[in-house]
Amino acid sequence: MRRFTEKSLVVATHNAGKLDEFRALLAPFGVTVTGNADHGLPEPEETEDTFVGNARIKARAAVAATGLPALADDSGLEVFDLGGQPGVHTADWAETGEGRDFDIAMERVHRELTAGNHPAPHGARFCCTLVLCWPDGHEEVFEGHAQGQVVWPMRGARGHGYDPIFVPEGYDVTFAEMDAETKNGMSHRARAVEKLRACLGE
Repeated sequence: MRRFTEKSLVVATHNAGKLDEFRALLAPFGVTVTGNADHGLPEPEETEDTFVGNARIKARAAVAATGLPALADDSGLEVFDLGGQPGVHTADWAETGEGRDFDIAMERVHRELTAGNHPAPHGARFCCTLVLCWPDGHEEVFEGHAQGQVVWPMRGARGHGYDPIFVPEGYDVTFAEMDAETKNGMSHRARAVEKLRACLGE
């Protein structure tokens, strides 16, 4: 595994909440983190049907545009009673034509579980795949998962995305009811970053 020794990194996302999480997770390593918006980068079309495929598209696009190393993640919620949906389409379920509305996406999860007569608890997991890409084309891949269940109604005003309906295993509160420090210590993204630490010298 190649060690990451650079001090600047583009996190290839326009999602402000996700960017804040990465800044917090990477702060102890002295890495300056910027996002797509800081470089005026467009969001590339995600055409793959796997998390790693879509993360690779985003990382490579950021490297090509900036000449800097880039870290991209593709993450999503897999609900087992829905056959793993929304999965790689997690963000798509929130699209409205006027931006993303995750309340609509969470309502769809609830609606489809109800329509399928699936009894609670509804097992689910958040998945995160990170692709770290250097300008010379070298790549490293790291994966993390957070097991739990989806609940209804939505609970909590913190976090982002589907956090208000996801209760992680071993807890009785949703990600959106947790303080950021608690969530960032055990989220799917944090677990993927734990695997990234070997590249950062830990």
